[in-house]
Amino acid sequence: MTETSAPQFVHYIPIATTALSAVFCGILLNRYRVKGKGAHLLWWAGGIFCYGLGTGLESAITLLGNSPALNKGWYIAGALLGGYPLAQGSVYLLLPRRTANVLSLLTVPFIIVFSVLVVLSPVNLEALQAFRPSGKVLGWSWIRAFTPIINMYAVVFLIGGAMLSAVRFAQRVGTGHRAVGNALIAFGALLPGIGGSMTKFGYVEWLYVCECLGLLFIWAGYACCVRRPAPAVEQVRDVALAA
Repeated sequence: MTETSAPQFVHYIPIATTALSAVFCGILLNRYRVKGKGAHLLWWAGGIFCYGLGTGLESAITLLGNSPALNKGWYIAGALLGGYPLAQGSVYLLLPRRTANVLSLLTVPFIIVFSVLVVLSPVNLEALQAFRPSGKVLGWSWIRAFTPIINMYAVVFLIGGAMLSAVRFAQRVGTGHRAVGNALIAFGALLPGIGGSMTKFGYVEWLYVCECLGLLFIWAGYACCVRRPAPAVEQVRDVALAA
């Protein structure tokens, strides 16, 4: 194991992100309870839960020190589950229910298989740092080549879907708040990806900052979309967390 110096202040940011994720997840579950329907809300709540799980493991690494188990758990929660459930929620909102079910049947096994491979992978102890999780710890380095596929899925349906909704709502009278909300969600979903790309160069601190800011932007977008009922105009399928 390398790097034995104490964690810096920025390493404690995931603790706040985890707490925020727990509250946000509760809000989404409560909205599902009130509406009594909405598979997309359950997927989004699951996505925020996984978001908080990833930052919770980062918090544990900061407080307890890194270990192969914590590092692998972080990789599964962050790299494999970071944006997938949120994207799948958008799939259920953008596409017909049958198509969304088919995509779930195709993608969920993919996630499960690679999660198991991460667990089974040998560990490169030389790459294990005391307070910085990294995908380089996985001895089967080829596993990391498949994470961009999952990330691209999230980019297409979560970020792309939110941008598409932002454009559509911007073109309609009385739905400007939802246009802004979707734009905030798209930007917020983009930030963790930017931070994650920095971890490849050893700058995990950028990931911690981007995760926290990304969650705040997504939450702000949600708040914009649900602040008041939509006016009586032609309804558009929304990929915002407000639907």
